Amino acid sequence: MKPSFLLPALLLIAGAAHAYEFKSVGPAASILYDGPSLKSKKLFIAPSGMPVEVVQQTPNWVKVRDASGGMAWIELKALTAKRTLVVKVPRVKVRLAADEAAPPVFTADKGVLLEWVEADAPGWIKVRHRDGQSGHVRISEVWGQ
Repeated sequence: MKPSFLLPALLLIAGAAHAYEFKSVGPAASILYDGPSLKSKKLFIAPSGMPVEVVQQTPNWVKVRDASGGMAWIELKALTAKRTLVVKVPRVKVRLAADEAAPPVFTADKGVLLEWVEADAPGWIKVRHRDGQSGHVRISEVWGQ
């Protein structure tokens, strides 16, 4: 008989070892496929800067998850390590500091892409808009972290 404590311990270790890896679609829009081949079915075109979560990787292809939870394959060369985030709430206030009481610098609507600058305070991320404005958002209001 195997010890019953072994399975939960192994699951805990496996869960702790999993780290999410996010990348973004590079400077050019790219096609996402239903398999790791140019001959696979084309699903849609991912816009430049779109954040994706890496699920699986081969030498030339990456299986990714998008903000909606959909999965597809993209060529590795189409991705960049530059991190972007997408606003997932109807409207987010990007604040001057990582504090709910800090004044807003600007607002961003759902679907807007923001560049990840740094995780500077628990529960907050410093971001930059493509127009150059920067500030802080709550992690819970964006996807891609």
